[in-house]
Amino acid sequence: MNAEFVLQASGIYKSYHKNKIEVPVLRGVDVDITAGKINALVGRSGSGKSTLMHLLATLDNPDAGEIYFQGKRIDNASRAERDSYRNHDIGIIFQFYHLLPELTALENVLAPMMISQSLWGYFRNRKEIRTRAEEMLDRVGLAHRATHRPAEMSGGEMQRAAIARALMTDPSLLLADEPTGNLDTETGESILNLLMDLNQQENLTIVMITHDDAIAEKADVCYRMQDGLLETDHGVLQAA
Repeated sequence: MNAEFVLQASGIYKSYHKNKIEVPVLRGVDVDITAGKINALVGRSGSGKSTLMHLLATLDNPDAGEIYFQGKRIDNASRAERDSYRNHDIGIIFQFYHLLPELTALENVLAPMMISQSLWGYFRNRKEIRTRAEEMLDRVGLAHRATHRPAEMSGGEMQRAAIARALMTDPSLLLADEPTGNLDTETGESILNLLMDLNQQENLTIVMITHDDAIAEKADVCYRMQDGLLETDHGVLQAA
């Protein structure tokens, strides 16, 4: 595995079954995620982008192929190893936020640490953990909404809370599935700028799923999904 690439997938196939009919989604996808860069996966709705992201996040298993994170194969890892990968190594942002509605913004940001640590470990370090959560909310410009629940926040605020939550465990890789897709143009632009700042200031590697060519053009590396295959958009690569 090349050290330049933090995440690599080779020969990925994935199909789903609908009414006993097999529906191929990915047909032998190869992708190399460049460390320290914004990597865009662009394509029309239904092209398989989100399916690929779920596989890269080990939220689902490929039918065939291999996925490596920092040189270690993860698609066939044990459940405990996959859980550790999601809880410590990566952060995930979804289009529809997936915040817990009964929790405040601060409590949602704290959730990953509650999950990743033992009960004793969390309570022993709870002051430091809370301080970090508050710092993450401040980092994304949401400190003033810490005590508000999702129903009391705008779409942009909920996405900022989701980003803060994803950053809570200090991941080396951020997977963002249509992070601006459910937002108006102005709010989406602010979220995109926030992600670009995180990449530039903290050297955070980002994989961004999008259907928007204008967003993909701002990435350092761009792959285009079509007919279950992923091709490098060389124009974007050369511009980077």
